[in-house]
Amino acid sequence: MTHVSIIGTGNMGQAISSLVTKGGNTADLLGRADADKPLTGDIVVLAVPYPAVEEVLGQRASELDGKIVVDITNPLDFTTFDSLTVPADSSATAQIAAQIPNARVIKAFNTNFATTLTSGSVGDAQTTVTIAGDDTDAKNTLADVVTAGGLKALDAGSLKRARELESVGFLQITLAAAERISWTGGFGIAD
Repeated sequence: MTHVSIIGTGNMGQAISSLVTKGGNTADLLGRADADKPLTGDIVVLAVPYPAVEEVLGQRASELDGKIVVDITNPLDFTTFDSLTVPADSSATAQIAAQIPNARVIKAFNTNFATTLTSGSVGDAQTTVTIAGDDTDAKNTLADVVTAGGLKALDAGSLKRARELESVGFLQITLAAAERISWTGGFGIAD
C-alpha cells in the first residue's frame, strides 16, 4: 500500500485523494492550516496553483528529501490567460526539481480536470494520466496508484517532456475558460 500526502484541498486535491483511496491506497489532504503537520506520504502531490509552490517549498523543502514529489501545476498567467510564466526552455517541474534536488520530482495530473479524474472518463475515452520524469521507479510507483484507482497511466518520457505537458494543460485550461470546451471534458488519449 502506498501512502500519499496531498498539499492542497481544492478540487484537484480532492479528486486525487479520491483516486488514491479508490485504489486501496491511503491519502491525507493538507491545507494551509496543516502547515505544521508532517508529510508522511511516500508520494507528495503539490496540488496548489503554481504561484503557491514557492511558499510550500519554503516551508517543507527538507521534508521532501527522498520522496516522490508530483507537480500538477500549470504555470500560466492567470491574469491574462495568454502565456506560460516559465522560460520557453524550461518547465515548472524543472524549476521545482532544481529547488529540491534530493526529491524525486515528476509531472502528472496537469492535463486532467478534476471531473475527469473523478468520473474516470473524457467523453468516451478512459481518463489517462500522463507522467513525465527522469526517475523510472517514481513514475512506476505513481502509475501503480493511478491504475489501482481505475484510470490509465501513460509514461510521457523524461522530465524534459513536462514542458509539453504544461503546454497541453495551458491550452486545455484556456479553452475551458473561454467556454470552447467543458470543464467536465478535456483532452483524452485513445489507444
